Amino acid sequence: MVRTATPPTASAVTGARTGTAHAAPLPIDTGWGPTAQEINRARALVGRLTLAERAGQVIYARYAGTAAPTDLVDRLHLGGIVVFADNYEDTDQIRASNATVQQAARRAGRDFPVGIGVDQEGGIVERVTGGTRFPAFMTAGAADDEALTRAAAQASGRELAGLGFNLDYAPDADVTIGRSDPTIGSRSAGSRPALVARQVVASARGYESTGVVPVLKHFPGHGSLTTDSHLALPVQRRSLSELQQRDLVPFKTAVAAGLPSIMVGHIDVRALDPGMPSSLSRKVVTGLLRDRLGFDGVVVTDSLAMHAVSDRFASGPAAVRALQAGNDVVLMPPSPKLARDGIVRAVREGRLSSARLVQAATRQVALLLHEQAAGLETAAPGSGSAASAAWSAAALTSVSGPCSGRLVGSRVSVSGPPTAVDRFRTAAAAAGLAVGRRGTTVRLIGYGGAAVRGDVVVATDTPYVLGDSAAPVRLATYGDTPGAMRALVDVLLGRAPAPGSLPVEVAGVPRSGC
Repeated sequence: MVRTATPPTASAVTGARTGTAHAAPLPIDTGWGPTAQEINRARALVGRLTLAERAGQVIYARYAGTAAPTDLVDRLHLGGIVVFADNYEDTDQIRASNATVQQAARRAGRDFPVGIGVDQEGGIVERVTGGTRFPAFMTAGAADDEALTRAAAQASGRELAGLGFNLDYAPDADVTIGRSDPTIGSRSAGSRPALVARQVVASARGYESTGVVPVLKHFPGHGSLTTDSHLALPVQRRSLSELQQRDLVPFKTAVAAGLPSIMVGHIDVRALDPGMPSSLSRKVVTGLLRDRLGFDGVVVTDSLAMHAVSDRFASGPAAVRALQAGNDVVLMPPSPKLARDGIVRAVREGRLSSARLVQAATRQVALLLHEQAAGLETAAPGSGSAASAAWSAAALTSVSGPCSGRLVGSRVSVSGPPTAVDRFRTAAAAAGLAVGRRGTTVRLIGYGGAAVRGDVVVATDTPYVLGDSAAPVRLATYGDTPGAMRALVDVLLGRAPAPGSLPVEVAGVPRSGC
């Protein structure tokens, strides 16, 4: 990665109270997206903001209701917002809401975009529906085809861009340990670090090609933990050497590839900073991610509303600690106003340097300027269905039963989660496969489902349950999307092979794939 320091400019010099102090600005290197010119323009723009506006600029907030949060963004001068399922009624409404946020910011005098982010990983983490449904990211590991992974991310990114989003908190760069990983699961591409690294970079490149910023997560790796950081602070007991050999591999690869943004998770990394969430730890964010791995891009905390942090720190202190640690974006504090006010107070009292705040604000503004200059490549909701289906078809995995030929009779009976069953019925009808009360029994097992018996057992999320289930034919689809169900029906009818391979170890199955 080329790293070229950008020269200091007068506009970057800031003061704690007035913005006129003569402290030298902290450096921001290139090599992660923005050009030196874009970084210097961001410096100038941030230099014109008041202290309170700079403090708001590093905060991305969640909001309530379906109305465009223009007042919240303007009042706190927020850097961005994060959209969830309860913030929209349909795709037309969220497109209009996102456009209204940008228009209002421009009318208020903002010369750069508002960041509008979303957790749109596919599979079980999908905040916006109404467009193409994409399978879980474990699909990438099972197919192990970088071109297909990039195409799927590009298709997803185009639809997101068409709805007015410019950031996606994806892909997931965690290396899962397998069945005992309760949080990441099928969100990970797999348990082999090199495989995960390849697929993460391919996915991120797909999003980048559309102008949507990919934010990789959850540094320094959540897939090897058995506690969910939404609920409590997980403890990572691996040594730094062990982390470097497994959990850190996808992130090191991403840094070398020049990717623009990384999210830091809330993890107690005993080898580096015992007792402190990694998102608030200078030893993890600056010492490990920036200094050791050489990452110069935008670092984002995971949501500060998660119990791993919120049980220990209020919004203001957490936001200040996040910036002191080396993060550039404070994500979803429980109270955006208290977070903003806490940052302002910390700068005025000398607990947080003004130069560090300016550096953080400048990085994230530079990234938004870079995204704006590249332009968004948009597409209508639903336009990515072919890419999603092709990805699922390449990932479909057979762990027992014949590897070719028809696997079911002229009629099947199907059971499982209602949504998956409905999509299977639709795919079967389109393929001419009769579905009724009798026939070959097809059992679909979704997220968190228990083992079953049948003629054909299909895991539509993680594949571990296949080892516990009794059936002559056992298959994994890594999703219950319409495309995944079409791929499944094609395999059952012998019209297509099952070319995927298990990207994780599954006990109790005779093979990892055909």
